[in-house]
Amino acid sequence: MSQTCGFVAIVGRPNVGKSTLMNRILGQKISITSRRPQTTRHQVMGIKTEGEAQFIYVDTPGIHILGRDRNKAINRFMNQAATQALRDVDCVVFIIDRTRWTDEDQVVLSRLEHVQAPVILAVNKVDRLEDKSTLLPWLAEVGARRDFAAIIPVSAKHGTNVPELEAEVAKHLPEGIHHFPDDQVTDRSQRFLAAELVREKIMRQLGDELPYQVTVEIEEFRDEGRVVHISALILVERAGQKKILIGDKGERIKNIGREARLDMERALDAKVMLNLWVKVKRGWSDDERALKSLGYDLD
Repeated sequence: MSQTCGFVAIVGRPNVGKSTLMNRILGQKISITSRRPQTTRHQVMGIKTEGEAQFIYVDTPGIHILGRDRNKAINRFMNQAATQALRDVDCVVFIIDRTRWTDEDQVVLSRLEHVQAPVILAVNKVDRLEDKSTLLPWLAEVGARRDFAAIIPVSAKHGTNVPELEAEVAKHLPEGIHHFPDDQVTDRSQRFLAAELVREKIMRQLGDELPYQVTVEIEEFRDEGRVVHISALILVERAGQKKILIGDKGERIKNIGREARLDMERALDAKVMLNLWVKVKRGWSDDERALKSLGYDLD
């Protein structure tokens, strides 16, 4: 049997479950998640090899409508990163949420107009549907919006129909040698994953209090075998944000550090010594040069 290998872009509007789906498919956390939209900021590659088939999934930032409060350099970067992922892929998984079609879903659909690859529509969070009888009419309605290769209702969180989705994707993988070793699960470095885990804990604890002007830079990553030393710099845009992040007597930053460290230890299978620092860097999220220096680079 010949080998197959292909790139699969996972796209959709913000907070629709793209990262949760990729983590479910891979069986481990590669992309961070939170209830806040735009948690994912970069293209993150997840690799799954099963026998002769290698799936290279690309998790993308949520494609969103730019507006007065969403027109910073970082917003433009996220939309560009998501759109760029659609180039030269072998298959697209377009995720929408249950029985809601929004303006941003329409924006994503319009971005797919010129994509030659087959597009599979995954209707997520069907486990939350109170009236299951509404699902079939809804699937028929959204199915009329484009000639989809398949329409599959799923629950990324609970795994419902995810094997069926993977089987459909497998049909569209071209013949070709595997691009990555069979045991590799991502193209991202451990430094990148460490920074993302810190940012995930900030988003989860402070999503409502802290706007999106927060990012994390790893200043030290020293692997000594059984112990990994990590120093992470958290950048915010205003002094008030720094105060919120640190919390009363430093309690909040301690909680963020503790939760991030536990996840890092699971991911790295080693003891982690984690130090967190908070610094104000005004205007970083709307400064293209600053974004590049912080790793927000489409290259």
